[in-house]
Amino acid sequence: MFEQVVQAALLGIVEGVTEFLPISSTGHLILLVDLLGFEGPPGKVFEVVIQLGAILAICVVYFARLWHVVTGMIARDPRAWRFATAIVLAFLPAAVLGVLLHKIIKEVLFNPTVVSVALVVGGIAILLIERLVPPARHHEIESFTPWLALRIGLFQSIAMIPGVSRSGATILGSLLMGVDRKTAAEFSFFLAIPTMLGATVYDLGKNWGSLSFDGGLIIAVGFVMAFLSGLLVVRSLVDFVGRYGFAPFGWYRIVLGLSMLGLLYL
Repeated sequence: MFEQVVQAALLGIVEGVTEFLPISSTGHLILLVDLLGFEGPPGKVFEVVIQLGAILAICVVYFARLWHVVTGMIARDPRAWRFATAIVLAFLPAAVLGVLLHKIIKEVLFNPTVVSVALVVGGIAILLIERLVPPARHHEIESFTPWLALRIGLFQSIAMIPGVSRSGATILGSLLMGVDRKTAAEFSFFLAIPTMLGATVYDLGKNWGSLSFDGGLIIAVGFVMAFLSGLLVVRSLVDFVGRYGFAPFGWYRIVLGLSMLGLLYL
């Protein structure tokens, strides 16, 4: 039991940290579960709950802004409605493609080899895009046009390939569309809320019959650690990116992906 609790804590930390960094939370969890031989509670309840912990971290950090948007929509504030519209339109591509391709993705792509290759390719893409980023034209989410939000959403949908990174695809797509780094990171945070909630609800529906809350301590530990580590990352990422850019994450992905390929095949 003690070993499982430690593993659950480690997996929760990894989920909370990697969910909002452009390094792929799904990819890290697949690799780590494989390396640890983790056998958590039956069904997908552990994975679902730690994702909810990460979502809660965003809601806590940005509660004031989210509440302002909600009250603004009720008061028919155009800026609040533009914010909400951008989030909904950016969410749609992943929602539609996720439902259509869910089975293929889970059965074919969820393996360490695909993750490792995607980490390397994504790392190279980050390094290239950092050099090709056009001058920023969009400095706040409220200024996003519907077409801009939809295009960013198309980039996010690439992250259905495990190892690509939802936040990474969203942020890099935003940068290529002329969004400044700070706004791109924040848009990725806000877009994570409907995207992760949608994926969680869909997974729950697909696996309802096999869900079990046996091992409540393991589940609780994973949730708390995902929440706490998520808080730390959400609060510090924007400042880090403003100072160092995204290149460090690109190099990290390349080193990790190549290391895992080495472990798998050498």
